[in-house]
Amino acid sequence: MTPITEVEGRRLALSNLEKVLYPATGFTKGEVLHYYATVAGVLLPHLRDRPLSFLRYPDGPGGQVFFAKNVPPGTPDWVTTAEVPRAEGPARMVLVQDLPSLMWAANLVTEFHTPQWVIQDPEEADRLVLDLDPGAPATVVECCEVALWLRERLAADGIEAYAKTSGSKGLHLLAAVRGSSSERVTEYAKQLAVEAERTMPRLALHRMTRSLRPGKVFVDWSQNAARKTTATPYTLRARPEPTVSAPVTWDEVEACAAPDELAFGAEAVAGRVRGHGDLLAELCEPGSAGQLPD
Repeated sequence: MTPITEVEGRRLALSNLEKVLYPATGFTKGEVLHYYATVAGVLLPHLRDRPLSFLRYPDGPGGQVFFAKNVPPGTPDWVTTAEVPRAEGPARMVLVQDLPSLMWAANLVTEFHTPQWVIQDPEEADRLVLDLDPGAPATVVECCEVALWLRERLAADGIEAYAKTSGSKGLHLLAAVRGSSSERVTEYAKQLAVEAERTMPRLALHRMTRSLRPGKVFVDWSQNAARKTTATPYTLRARPEPTVSAPVTWDEVEACAAPDELAFGAEAVAGRVRGHGDLLAELCEPGSAGQLPD
């Protein structure tokens, strides 16, 4: 029988808790749910008011992995949903606004992916993201070098950048912005990527062309498009081990000399949260957003 758990007054059926989702480490679905319950206080502010795209892997990363954007069948009526504009017509999507909704969603076994805008104003971007993706033999170490340059470049425009690991091979830079459409933020992000390539031609790349990728860091500016999403801070990833898209300090970025120095599993991230809180908390603070230059 599927156990029923009560979370803040909501009844949840949490299934298959002993199921191993990450065979490389033996990490179970129960441990996945425990992780999300532990980091809920820092994760929820980054999910709240943002339509959620699910990247589901119910049988683990080695099984079927698939995106789902519409409200899943059987969604409880107490989970918040909203109509979201799309090019092909409006769709209804999930908003994870509270702990019961988070635990319900986590029970589906999913990565959390969110856009750079909130449902109250889908026409205005409130985040800028740059996804630094290394082409072998480049690693996150080279991403850190590019990230430090981008941090200074953004600061010159009055925009404060924060860093997190992708939970895979690379690094994400995030900044709070205001007063611009997704189209304008995308244009600005592309300009930064082009400048990075011009300044560091042997290291940075603003084009996705595969033949150009080896040994370089692709500065992916395109995730600022309104229709696109990025892995939410603190989400577990569908990788062989339970790695997390984990916030990191700029001191850690500057000191990184080997890829494993910026690889964090669920247990490590839970410990970091207990010790440091949310390293990205400023992104959610009113008044922290920078304005893009004209």
